Amino acid sequence: MAAPSARMCGLDALRGIAVFLMIEQHMGVWLWAGVPRGKALAGAWPLVAFNALGGGAAPMFITLAGVGTTLLARSRAHGADAVLLRRGLVLLGFGYLLTAMTPSWFSWGSWFVLHLMGFAMATAPLWRRLGDRGLLVAAAAVAVAAIAVQSAIDTPLQLSNEMMRDSSRPGGALRLALAESQFPVLPWLAPFLVGMVAGRWIAARRFGAIATTGAVCLGLGAAGLGIGMTWTQPLLLRRAFGVHLGFFPASITIVALLLGVVLLVIALVAWRDDRKPLSDTHPLVVLGRASLTLLLVHVPLFREATRPLGYWQALEAGTVLVIIFAFLLLAVIAARLWQGVGYRGGAEWLLRKLGG
Repeated sequence: MAAPSARMCGLDALRGIAVFLMIEQHMGVWLWAGVPRGKALAGAWPLVAFNALGGGAAPMFITLAGVGTTLLARSRAHGADAVLLRRGLVLLGFGYLLTAMTPSWFSWGSWFVLHLMGFAMATAPLWRRLGDRGLLVAAAAVAVAAIAVQSAIDTPLQLSNEMMRDSSRPGGALRLALAESQFPVLPWLAPFLVGMVAGRWIAARRFGAIATTGAVCLGLGAAGLGIGMTWTQPLLLRRAFGVHLGFFPASITIVALLLGVVLLVIALVAWRDDRKPLSDTHPLVVLGRASLTLLLVHVPLFREATRPLGYWQALEAGTVLVIIFAFLLLAVIAARLWQGVGYRGGAEWLLRKLGG
């Protein structure tokens, strides 16, 4: 068997799944007109159910970023820290590029998934000095610290898009990046840190350890869910263990449940890929290798360009589903053709060129 490397097709396929889920969720929300007043939801349930799966996209991206960071560092005998720092800063730059291209959603102070992954990768030279147990303890501390900070600054139990882009409150952009934007450092650094441990275990072929950690996370999430449903007071318990529609801000329960599912999927795919690797030309693999470019393209395309064209939240559910699958099919075909030139000119190519 070939030794695990920093470029495993199974992990690329998972990135393909993650970007697929993110795109379909965004398009579903941004294109669908919703249920007309007085009409039942029954006719739109396929889109609603499909859209719900998208909640796992960002946690998958963040955890895989941790996995990839570990595998990248292990593949380099020298200069790994410098590469991680540069790549993290480039990813952070892509995050700010995305905010500039999407003014209807973000402000300059917004902190989205690319910002979080860039920050996490840039600081990875510090985190990778910790042992497995140290990283897991740090991840747990980050999740707990998130609740403490939310309580200290009186973060609402549910954040609107306007709140998550509002840098006029005390603390400004730092407040958003730390605790109150879409994917702030607290608590979303935690899945990245756990992903770093999973990367080590993939390299050591300890797939069972990844699955066990995922099961433990699910168990903790289930316990938190039980607490949140049983005790609604004091407010601290609601903040720490409550579950509501959406996950802004994320409770410990939400992070644990999503991370548990992601780890189980990673364990299964890595185990399978170790025995029978996927082909470089598999549709999910080519989609995953262009995932950063697709993320940067689809947000301004369907969030901004649809508005002057009159398609913003204006289409029926069936039409939206057709557009989603047509766009994703086009993305797979384009990525497969683009693969022939090494994705030259894309975000991934720039990340390697600028980040080392």
